[in-house]
Amino acid sequence: MKIIANNRLISAIVFMLFATLSYADELMMIRSEQTFPEAMLKLQETINKMGYTISRVQRVDIGLSKSGYLTDKYRVVFFGRNNEIEEITSKYPYLIPYVPWKIAIFAEQENTLLVTADPLRLLDKKHPAANRYLYQWKKDLEKIMHIMQKAE
Repeated sequence: MKIIANNRLISAIVFMLFATLSYADELMMIRSEQTFPEAMLKLQETINKMGYTISRVQRVDIGLSKSGYLTDKYRVVFFGRNNEIEEITSKYPYLIPYVPWKIAIFAEQENTLLVTADPLRLLDKKHPAANRYLYQWKKDLEKIMHIMQKAE
């Protein structure tokens, strides 16, 4: 029963964050052996070191607690580069719903899970100049996830 509840919880979080991306196999997900507070701090440090600005950290647990999940260890970290976001919003409005980028982070027993959408899912032949952002985000997200997975 606990495994089913965790799978439902993961599905609910992913759905809320990336409802416009409909394929679960297009997600990037890692498990960190760090506790939630350690992983949260490491994630924010890593994002900042890579030249991104964290625009906000949103609590997700309020709605989840109404559904019976009793924890405060669910967040969504929004981040981006201001110059990129300005250019994207003016030149590539189809990408506006996806910026700033998001990583969901939540505790699962002693571990912490991180989930984000694969930016390459948004590649568009009609806007090849915008694809450079998507490839860069993919590369950066892979690096962030790698750092988080290896962190102790």
